[in-house]
Amino acid sequence: MLTASVQRGWGLFWLLLLLCLTACSESPSVARLPPDARLLAFGDSLTRGTGATDGQSYPSHLARLLGREVINAGVPGEVSAVGLSRLPGVLDTVQPDLLLLCHGGNDILRSMDKARLAQNLQQMIDIARARDVPVVLIAVPQRSLLLRAEPLYRALAENNRIPLQEDIVAEVLGESDWRSDRIHPNDAGYRHLAEALRDLLREAGAI
Repeated sequence: MLTASVQRGWGLFWLLLLLCLTACSESPSVARLPPDARLLAFGDSLTRGTGATDGQSYPSHLARLLGREVINAGVPGEVSAVGLSRLPGVLDTVQPDLLLLCHGGNDILRSMDKARLAQNLQQMIDIARARDVPVVLIAVPQRSLLLRAEPLYRALAENNRIPLQEDIVAEVLGESDWRSDRIHPNDAGYRHLAEALRDLLREAGAI
């Protein structure tokens, strides 16, 4: 039969274990965005809206869904090293309340070094955080027959405790009705991407 002190010890152990598991399972949060918040969508052609008609990029859809300004800073064809050098100036000019980072697709398509891609993305996150700008990361698919998110995005999100939209780009590009070509969504695809980001921001407490 357990003594009272042993029982209290076990009770404390299970309480601490429960608290730890709860903390580990919590999704990363983002400070609530005010109505006049300015969001910066930074990336390559997926951000610019290649394959969509005018006003149908994901930043345009997201601005309408949120009722907030979303700046489109996507440059088609850009690789992460160039994006890394471009980001500080864009952040200083826009001074956003939130950074939506969707970059690296061109590195992957060109079979560039993934370790370097991860380093470049980490530095982008660090640059934003140094300016007190929270980051939401958007994963792009790895180069394979099966459209799945490149695993390095999950690792970055977990290491930095930032929200990640992991699956939506792969899901959209896997549906012929949602894409304009093999690597770009169409109007409907970009709308689905924006809706997934709105849901993620809601889950994170930003809206």
